[in-house]
Amino acid sequence: MGESLHTVQTLPTTRQPGCPFDPPAELIDARRHGPISRYTHPGGKPGWLITGYDLVRSVLADSRFSSRKELLNVGDFEVPPAPPGEFLLMDEPQHGRYRKPLVSKFTGRRMRLLTERIEQVTADCLDAMAKDGPPADLVTAFAKPIPTIVICELLGVPYEDRGSFQEQIDSFLGGETSDEELIAAYTATQRYLAELVAAKRANPTDDLLSDLMDSDLTDEELQGVSLILLVAGLDTTANTLALGTFALLRNPAQLAALRADPALTDRAVEELLRYLSVAKTFMRTALEDVELGGQTIKAGTTVVLSYNTANRDPERFADPHVLDLRRQDGGHLAFGHGVHLCLGQQLARVEMRVALRALLDRFPTLRLAVPAEEVALRPETADIYGVKSLPVTWDM
Repeated sequence: MGESLHTVQTLPTTRQPGCPFDPPAELIDARRHGPISRYTHPGGKPGWLITGYDLVRSVLADSRFSSRKELLNVGDFEVPPAPPGEFLLMDEPQHGRYRKPLVSKFTGRRMRLLTERIEQVTADCLDAMAKDGPPADLVTAFAKPIPTIVICELLGVPYEDRGSFQEQIDSFLGGETSDEELIAAYTATQRYLAELVAAKRANPTDDLLSDLMDSDLTDEELQGVSLILLVAGLDTTANTLALGTFALLRNPAQLAALRADPALTDRAVEELLRYLSVAKTFMRTALEDVELGGQTIKAGTTVVLSYNTANRDPERFADPHVLDLRRQDGGHLAFGHGVHLCLGQQLARVEMRVALRALLDRFPTLRLAVPAEEVALRPETADIYGVKSLPVTWDM
């Protein structure tokens, strides 16, 4: 089997013309060959690429695979540990220590209680769009401001700081800044968060960050936790909203079905999460030799988990490359699986349900203002996939 095992030399950096929602063709081809492929990391180290749903899910649930940043074995260089508080790149017990104080803050019930506020934020954005008139960039007018305002209010970021804060985060997540610009944006964000934590420590207010002052987390750890929450709360939801609207506008039958049946909204959100998989890949490192998919993953080897092909796996989803808002086979991996299951998944769902429903109701003639092929997409090198801008128009 080893001789005929499929090999992927490099992760593809472009998508097929006219297929902005599908994974790169090379990844789809890799999945056709099987759920696991040999892979060489850009730094030269041999590894594995996991493209099948069942294998990706099993790795995410297997404590023999580590999330620790410093264990990433991708080249002949040392990777530093994750800074204090940045728990996505940690294992137990450190991961649990940071996550535990947050779990009760992000329950489905608590997030649903935010619905009224999210409805108001969304209405304000749509009011501004209507007032300015068509055309509009749906990214800047709708997709970014809603999750930005919500997560900033949750953390207690002052209103006047939100614009610059979003710009800084865009700079180190957009995938198109120089190394110098990225470092500068990251440093500025960290400096701001340090000041915010100090301010909450001195004068707690009614927000999540102030609530965490009662935990045993240090100010440096709270700074790292805040960064994770902000990045996860802003970029993923914003890009799913924008790219999801683009996908609906390119699938008129599905769009018409959603317009006609508000009860379809919940299922539509889940299907868009599966279909788009804006968080494309994650990595894990084997702590010991592990048998996976008929192959032996040697201890110390880093594997790449392809979420977007796992969520398009024909062995798990019927007609996986079709956007079907009435799809019955759920269970996507857009929020991950296992102990690192996305903490903010319920918040993201509420934001998407409210925002998409309100957008379609408010602008029943919403459509693209440019040909679809002219919509600017984020590069595949960005951590989160999406559109840079989405020009839309509507009838007044």
